[in-house]
Amino acid sequence: MALDIQQREREGIVILDVSGRLTVGENVSGVREKIQALSDSGSHNIILNLAEVDYIDSTGLGGLVISFTTLKKAGGSLKLLNASRRNIELLILTNLTTVFEIFDDEQDAVNSFFPNRQIKKFDILDFVQEQGGS
Repeated sequence: MALDIQQREREGIVILDVSGRLTVGENVSGVREKIQALSDSGSHNIILNLAEVDYIDSTGLGGLVISFTTLKKAGGSLKLLNASRRNIELLILTNLTTVFEIFDDEQDAVNSFFPNRQIKKFDILDFVQEQGGS
């Protein structure tokens, strides 16, 4: 399944709407290349909207970490938005929730780039407790 990446902007923050699978091969390299190109052109704060990403493999996770590192070195950040339950479980399992800020509300994700704005971060403990109760 081919990966589709749509770019838009909100309050000066680039949002990449990704749909498909973040898996080994062209899919992961496509995301990495897109983020690298944005960084090279001066956009260092990026939100990756994963609402339409149904599967991430280990190479996909690696690509996300590399992209995060690229932006961090440039003085920016990569934040995740609308990850599915399965993908959140994967991030928890691999301890990448300590690396990525995760949001389930786009405005909160945008606000997180502005230090004077209040935000509601994704609460991992709430997520885990909800899963235990189902």
